[in-house]
Amino acid sequence: MSIAFISDIHLSAQRPATTQLFEEFLAENERLLERLYILGDLFDYWVGDDSVGLLGHDAVEAALRNTVTAGTQVFFMHGNRDFLVGEEFARRTGCQLLSDPAVVSYEHRNLLLTHGDALCTDDIEHQNSRRQMLSAKWKTAFLQQPLAERIHTAAAMRAQSKAAKRTKSRSVMDVNPHAVENLMRQHGVDTMIHGHTHQPAVHAFEIAQKPAWRYVLGDWPKRRNALYLQQGELVLKNLAGAGD
Repeated sequence: MSIAFISDIHLSAQRPATTQLFEEFLAENERLLERLYILGDLFDYWVGDDSVGLLGHDAVEAALRNTVTAGTQVFFMHGNRDFLVGEEFARRTGCQLLSDPAVVSYEHRNLLLTHGDALCTDDIEHQNSRRQMLSAKWKTAFLQQPLAERIHTAAAMRAQSKAAKRTKSRSVMDVNPHAVENLMRQHGVDTMIHGHTHQPAVHAFEIAQKPAWRYVLGDWPKRRNALYLQQGELVLKNLAGAGD
């Protein structure tokens, strides 16, 4: 039995191939994994737990439920695209909601998990938007809107975000090294795992002259991978198949 970490699947009705690959991944691993950690942006967008049918994710929820029923603990951390996933989703799927950041322990290793966007401190526009949308006031007001209006608003926000990215450099949208080190120091860990940046890699560096590692997960529509922890070793593996 092992543990797996994935992120940035970006499931959408407009990406059927990616959805199929995710469901196949769950089916292939449901009796092999002790735990599965989904570190945000499982969905390309989410406008409330009552939107699952209209967004076309009923089969995904069923696949997650099957995985949990088969014995795998599935943990879900919010990303910047699906931060409105709530308790009803957790109840339907059996997933356990995980705070961001979170420290998990396994085989005497402490691992710091985060979606990653909070570490992109050089992207001031994103951080301002993030603070607004994560506020209880904004989320309550948004979820009180009719479902059709929420979907329309989400589409407009995605289009705006996509346009804004064209004017930003990759370095601005990447994590800030000082933010990474500060968060790792705060939690007393030497290993961090995150997604969001869509730049999968393993970064080795030092904190207080001691070895440290940062594992970055890929985005499934383009670079489908998973990070496995087995017998104390972390291995980032590319998975067969391509998304949409």
